[in-house]
Amino acid sequence: MLTRARLMAFAATAKPDEARRLYAEVLGLPLTEESAFALVFDVAGTMLRVQKVAAFVPAGHTALGWQVDDIRGTIHKLVQRGIRMERFDGLPQDESGVWTTPDGAGVAWFKDPDGNILSLTQF
Repeated sequence: MLTRARLMAFAATAKPDEARRLYAEVLGLPLTEESAFALVFDVAGTMLRVQKVAAFVPAGHTALGWQVDDIRGTIHKLVQRGIRMERFDGLPQDESGVWTTPDGAGVAWFKDPDGNILSLTQF
């Protein structure tokens, strides 16, 4: 039924100015719309609506993720832009913060200003 419908992604922010800076300036996503309700970004043709909310409690799991070709190179660029990679107790991560999955993929995490967990994955 929805196989041909375009996917939209959602996140929430109680800190829209900080979220705009992260998503647009640091991550480089084009801001296509801003209203009283949301910041809207284009992510390689997928709409990301970062909803403006009065209060927010982030989930304890990954909210959004990007598949990248060079995870360590991407991490290096993000760190240069002020991003701090997350580390999780009990998860063996290398010096860049990359965890290698049992099937060999590399995954690393960082947070947005509201504490949404964002990920990078290299398959």
